[in-house]
Amino acid sequence: MKIPENEPINLSNQLLSSLLGEIPHIQNFKGKWSIIRTKLADLQTQLNDFTEFPGFSSNPLSLELVQSISQTLSDAVSLSRKCRNPSLSEGKLRTQSDIDSVLAKLDQHIKDGEILNRSGVLQDGVFAGSSGSTSSKREAVRVESRNLITRLQIGSLESKNSAMDSLLGLLQEDDKNVLIAVAQGVVPVLLRLLDSSSVEMKEKTVSAISRVSMVDSSKHVLVAEGLLLLNHLLRVLESGSWFAKEKACIALQGLSFSKENARAIGSRGGISSLLEICLAGTPGSQAVAAGVLRNLAGFTEIKENFIEENAISVLLGLLASGTPLAQENAIGCLCNLVTGDDNLKLLIAREGGIECLKNFWDGSPTARSLEVAIELLRSLALCLPIAEVIVSDGFIARLVAALNSGVSGVRIACSRCCL
Repeated sequence: MKIPENEPINLSNQLLSSLLGEIPHIQNFKGKWSIIRTKLADLQTQLNDFTEFPGFSSNPLSLELVQSISQTLSDAVSLSRKCRNPSLSEGKLRTQSDIDSVLAKLDQHIKDGEILNRSGVLQDGVFAGSSGSTSSKREAVRVESRNLITRLQIGSLESKNSAMDSLLGLLQEDDKNVLIAVAQGVVPVLLRLLDSSSVEMKEKTVSAISRVSMVDSSKHVLVAEGLLLLNHLLRVLESGSWFAKEKACIALQGLSFSKENARAIGSRGGISSLLEICLAGTPGSQAVAAGVLRNLAGFTEIKENFIEENAISVLLGLLASGTPLAQENAIGCLCNLVTGDDNLKLLIAREGGIECLKNFWDGSPTARSLEVAIELLRSLALCLPIAEVIVSDGFIARLVAALNSGVSGVRIACSRCCL
């Protein structure tokens, strides 16, 4: 039956009492009904706890939960009356399935109630009701964050999706909002949502994690989640949509600065997945994938993974045709890879890397990209056979022109290259 919205807590208590009165008279599945009776005791305690909060009746989350509890209890009362008859009108298997469904719903209600009680949103309701409005924007964001984090953990998938949309909007507004949400415990909740059976929810969750990773003061919270988070993100690289892959790469950029994480990414096939994105991804995903590779290439322990995956060829292809950011990251990755390795430098030269670098240079790159290109040129020039090619290809004149750049970083890089 349809549960009315008025006085939901009283209705739940009435239904609970009615169900407890029916259970002793049940003739079928007595063991399962005994388990239900135990769960009803836990549920009764939670309902009593809810009423201790003056703001309970005006809180949408608590009202939604209690209405859902009432609906389950109403179904259970109807089912208990059927089980009083020794001959089950709807058959044994159907009735057993219905009882199991009630048990599962009661378990979920108890779990949701525990989350709601721990979350603090019922106290927030008291604050809002007593003051009429929040005392500051920061407090408003804190209350909203805690409310959304709670909504992400209880209720239907539709409700969780709606909460995630609101959370993404909140996080995008301001870096300070990210810090507040992280302080309220959003990261562990997001991590659990990566196990969702909903592809849409997973993609939104990866997007939220990527947003957190873009705020330096919050990165340590993601790093603390360790291999569990890395494994989820690497699975997205393998099988997610291009949108999700790009967001996963953004998160991995913030996580790939540590040696431990770099090793984990390298040993779990991450470099292969990132190179595949560089080959066939969207322009945006290519750029951030190259950014992750650039970070990883700084660790000599996993350089062999790059060689095994034919990374030089892929990176040169990106240098030749990628977006400016993708080109910059590809150059930065090559620069890290060839440091102290003449064999890789010669491989770059054989595969047309000098010509790619020259075309990039002549394509009016940004000052920051040019600075990275000069660093790669300097590293390549330390290999004598390549140095001769660099001179013959007119790079000396290009370096002299770059010395007149208005950007100090470019001038410094040129000076180091000429030493």
